[in-house]
Amino acid sequence: MPFATINDTRIEADDDAALPTAAVQELLRQRALHLGLLEAEADETHLSGALEQLLAQEVHVPQPEPEELARYYHAHIGRYTAGELVFASHILLQMTPGMPVQALLGRAEAILHHVQSHPEDFEAAARENSNCPSGEVGGSLGQLQRGDTVPEFEQTLFADQSVGLWPQLVRTRFGFHIVRIDRREPGKVLPLELITERVQKDLQRQALDKALRQYVSVLAGAAKIEGVMLEQATSPLMN
Repeated sequence: MPFATINDTRIEADDDAALPTAAVQELLRQRALHLGLLEAEADETHLSGALEQLLAQEVHVPQPEPEELARYYHAHIGRYTAGELVFASHILLQMTPGMPVQALLGRAEAILHHVQSHPEDFEAAARENSNCPSGEVGGSLGQLQRGDTVPEFEQTLFADQSVGLWPQLVRTRFGFHIVRIDRREPGKVLPLELITERVQKDLQRQALDKALRQYVSVLAGAAKIEGVMLEQATSPLMN
């Protein structure tokens, strides 16, 4: 089981990918202890509440101005389209408890490289390798719209207007996916005045994510950290 130390406190995670997030949680826990927001023997329920209180106290995100909302809206116009459909297929290499992540990743990368060179083999590769029921029909997921899949998969489906094989693996809570966009049907762009609150929440979420990463970076710079890199880590409260 991978482990690291934060100021000489040992932490463990189920796999290497989860270790940075566990390290961030320990950094935040130690800060909450230092500020008296948490007892040393607090359970998970009290820990979660203390971390929320810590971030509310030390991480501040200003309210966006109307001009910022308009810029964000136009820069992410595809996100505010109703009725857009994507016809997609995938090959899922499922993550199961105890499975070595690197071995699964290597297998997924090998399949991706093969279908990049031999796109005609995608359906056969799905039937042979996919752990999703869609593998029986060559990986086809049919038509999808926003909200039909987990967020990390949806982000790929609606990232742009491209079609064809996605150039890299997509990792979700289920495992590694090899994704092919088969067809798109455009939707209708929603006017900003009808979705101002939604755009505001999206912009604030982005600003909060940036502020949290900066805050964690400051904590990490003052800490003694061994066995883990935090550049790609997320706070347990970021999602």
